[in-house]
Formats: sequence, C-alpha cells, structure tokens
Amino acid sequence: MTRPITAGVDDTEESRAALAWAAREAVRRGLPLRVVHAWRFQPYEAIGAADRRTQEVWVRDAVTRAVRAVTERHPEPAVSVDVVEGHTVETLVAAAAEAAMLVLGSRGHGPVVGFLLGSVGQQVIAEAARPVVLVRGGDRPSAEAAGREVVVGQQGGPEDSAAALRFAFETAAARGATVRAVRAWSLPPVFAYSPGSLRLLDEVGGLEPYEKKALAEALAPCRERFPGVRVAEQVEMGSAGEVLLSVAARAQLMVVGRRAHRTAVGARIGSVAHGVLHHAECPVAVVPHD
Repeated sequence: MTRPITAGVDDTEESRAALAWAAREAVRRGLPLRVVHAWRFQPYEAIGAADRRTQEVWVRDAVTRAVRAVTERHPEPAVSVDVVEGHTVETLVAAAAEAAMLVLGSRGHGPVVGFLLGSVGQQVIAEAARPVVLVRGGDRPSAEAAGREVVVGQQGGPEDSAAALRFAFETAAARGATVRAVRAWSLPPVFAYSPGSLRLLDEVGGLEPYEKKALAEALAPCRERFPGVRVAEQVEMGSAGEVLLSVAARAQLMVVGRRAHRTAVGARIGSVAHGVLHHAECPVAVVPHD
C-alpha cells in the first residue's frame, strides 16, 4: 500500500501554506497527494447561507481554488480530493491513519467552517497514529534552502526515539539535508544515584560521555540505513524543549516524538512537543511512538 502525503485544508493562509508544503514533500518522495477538507453544516441565515447545498458549494469552491493554485506550481504528484461532512477531529485522524503523514496549518479561521483551530489541531496531533506536520502561515520554499537542517530530538533509549529518527532521516534523504540529532540532559537528583548507576557512569567517564554514547547508539540503525545522510550530533545540558528551540533558527523542519499510548486523562501531546509547536517558526513534525 502506497501511503499518500495528506493535507488538511480550509480557505486560510495557514492552510494554503500547509498544502504547498505537502505538495513539495510529495514531489520529493514520489508519493501521491491527498487533500482532505472536513466541514459541518451551520445555519448562517444572516449571510444568506442557510441551506446545506449553498454551504457545500462554498466549501468545494474554496478547496478547488486552493488545490488548483498548488497543482499549477507542482503538477507532478497524483492528487485526490475528499470533502467530508463530519466531525473535524475524527475525519482528520482517520485520514492520518491512511497517510505517510498528515500536514496541517498551525491555525485556521475560515469564514464558514475553519477547522484548524489550536485546540482542534492539538487533538488531532494527540490522537493521530501517523506523523503530523504543522506548518505556519507564511512558510516559503526558501526556508528549505541548502544549509538548513532537519533537527530531531532524541530522548530515552533507542526504541523511544526510533520512529522520530527514522522520519527525520527519511525527510533529510529526500531533501539532501543534514540531520541534527539533539539530546538534552540534566543532572539527576541526589536520590537517583545508586551503586549500579554510579558504576555505569564511571565506566563511560561521567554523565556527558554517557549521554553522547546513548545518542550514538540511538542513531546507529538510521546511520546504517541512510549512509548518504550527513549527521550532526549535539548533546547539551538543559531542558529538551529549550535545547531544541535554541537550534530552531537553523532548521527547515523540527521533528519531535510523542508517546502514542493514552493516559487516564486521554491522549496528550507531551510537554516537549507542546513547547516546540508553540515557539518554533519552522514546520514541526510530531511522530508517535509506542
């Protein structure tokens, strides 16, 4: 099964930027482009759109204009369009499940049915089983120029970040870009030291060498799978969100992971992903992992 690059759209600048980003990525990866719009009927009698058919025509016209503008610049990928009447989050999460990635604008306030609002976008990211990329309005192809990196955060053991690292390497390979793998660390509280942990730290020469070794081990499978991708390793003391944002200016894409399992309070994005999504100016990919 060939999974498409799927873009969720509405008639906003942010949505158009997301669609253009998705089209460029589809060209790079040789994948089809799927465009999805979720809408719900609203009886806006005051603006003369009280009937369902009128609103549907407005919606389809807006989507058609957006798709035409992108396909005129990027005619290469095969494009399919789905205008779905239904619950926004459910529609987009279902679309993500069938996609290589789902691409959304970071905000959206359409005149009839804007669906890429902050709270909805966060729900989709938290629920989606596949990577979700958030693109801000104003994003331009020039932001993907040579020299700008695909930055990925690595935390925990190799299995904790394998999905995010793989996504970052796949993206960098398609773009001819460098991967900057970032691992943040902090001094553990005194009670965390145990004879066993101290012995392990002594064997590798201290905390920072231990963290560098952990990053190298996590990167090894992707280095082997993508030997042509250049890699910069960065291990730095600090919170993961702060360290990632400190290198965001050099990034053409920021990749972070999130745990896919649900907690007692429902699905969550995670503090690192949440911080990066709100403060990084470049597109951000959130990749779920077990």
